[in-house]
Amino acid sequence: MPKQPNVVFILSDQHNAKVLGHKGHPDVRTPNLDRLAAEGARFDNAITQNPICTPSRVSWLSGQYCHNHGYYGLSGPNPGGLPGILGHFRRFGYQTAAIGKIHCPEYWVEDDSDVFHETCGCSIGGRSPKYANYLAEREITHLEDHGAMREFGRRGQQTVEGRPSKVSYEDGQEGWIAREAMVFMENCVQQNSPFIVHVSLPKPHQCYTPAQQFWDLYDELKLTLPPNADYEMEHKAPNLRRTAENWRTRNWQLFEPKTFEAGRRRKLHGYLGNVSHVDHAVGELMRWLQDRELEEDTIFVYSSDHGDYACEHGIMEKAPGICSDAITRIPWIWRWPGRFKAGHVASEIVETVDLANTLCALADLPAMETVDGKDISHLLYGETGEVHRVGVTEFAWSKSVRKDRYRFVYYPPEMFQTEYPDGFGELYDLQADPWEMQNLYFDPAYQDVVHELERELMRWIITTTRPTTVHPLKAVDSAQGITRYQHTVNADGKINPERIKPIAGTNYV
Repeated sequence: MPKQPNVVFILSDQHNAKVLGHKGHPDVRTPNLDRLAAEGARFDNAITQNPICTPSRVSWLSGQYCHNHGYYGLSGPNPGGLPGILGHFRRFGYQTAAIGKIHCPEYWVEDDSDVFHETCGCSIGGRSPKYANYLAEREITHLEDHGAMREFGRRGQQTVEGRPSKVSYEDGQEGWIAREAMVFMENCVQQNSPFIVHVSLPKPHQCYTPAQQFWDLYDELKLTLPPNADYEMEHKAPNLRRTAENWRTRNWQLFEPKTFEAGRRRKLHGYLGNVSHVDHAVGELMRWLQDRELEEDTIFVYSSDHGDYACEHGIMEKAPGICSDAITRIPWIWRWPGRFKAGHVASEIVETVDLANTLCALADLPAMETVDGKDISHLLYGETGEVHRVGVTEFAWSKSVRKDRYRFVYYPPEMFQTEYPDGFGELYDLQADPWEMQNLYFDPAYQDVVHELERELMRWIITTTRPTTVHPLKAVDSAQGITRYQHTVNADGKINPERIKPIAGTNYV
């Protein structure tokens, strides 16, 4: 029997897809991610399913769209039977681990993990006791500054200011997470067991406090602001314009000089430092596999839950996320030496829901019937071919649709009734306007495109929704399903839309 591949799935928090050396960013230093891209395959049009943490992570690990799994806010109750990728691999003999900022619904990832450490306190039970004890033993708990710059009290919580961290890389979360992942992998190697480890790095999310060595890589006075840092925001979403104005006018700066210009440069300094900080952790894991001659046995994946404005549109953080390609598009790099086409750049639209069943296909495991995503392994091998007609990022009451060169945002009329009583939307030609400074939604010349993308969104919602019952769908035998009173559903209590296609066009459907 062929040896099953190991899987290392790294998810950073809030990495803007443009902020990578191999993407041509003028300042950022990402030697390890650049090497990963050169040795593997990357997706330039990877779309996240949601622009905030928990919903995106549930989509990553379950393979389901938000309107099917139902999570649009942070944390939340257990999803009640929804399978995840860790549990699926575990059932086929893999050892599983989730280490870092997991930030998922209660006891969902925990129950599928042989090793589980939540370092940020975002999951049930709070921060991992092992990491908490690590900080306490070194008497640096009060210095750990992922969630707050504690010297400023309440004002220092979730700040977007930038400064070097008061703890070293080794003692901070990324260094500890990488080492714990190595311990887990070493134990699996000693037991001759295949493994899947989800390594979730809290940075480059704020606080923008990289370790000193990564802060020192940058001179904020010489940093290049994005082309859309300052412009007339005509026909931009009202909430985006309000947010940009708030950043320019409210008193958020903590350090001198307390001007908007100085503050945003410190934020950008800290953000780029955080990206390099993450890059270093990725490099440590790559080198560990190389030193143990495990590279050819391991599928290595890097991505992020969503993007960051990184000073685009004059905004310091990630909200309102549905409005921008800076948030809805993410980096996504895969490597499996000797298998994937080195240096391949795929332009096809792919989505975070594609992770689960692609990994299943690569590991020769049965596909998960609860997954909405597709197997994109052909793209990893250097082939071409459409996977999704559109890529969709969801909020509960708005949707971003990417198709070909365009990105469209749908808002129901209730969203901005005061400012736009006749309705509001966004349309960008990303080929002509990659920084999204010209909203074409109201341009008469683009109304056919607007209507086309509205129809695409309606089609997508209808054909991807998982119902509980459908008439006259017949019961089937399924190893991943359960039949009760003439109806067969999967573990999540829903029906895969693929089963509905054969009866489309009947009197009932």
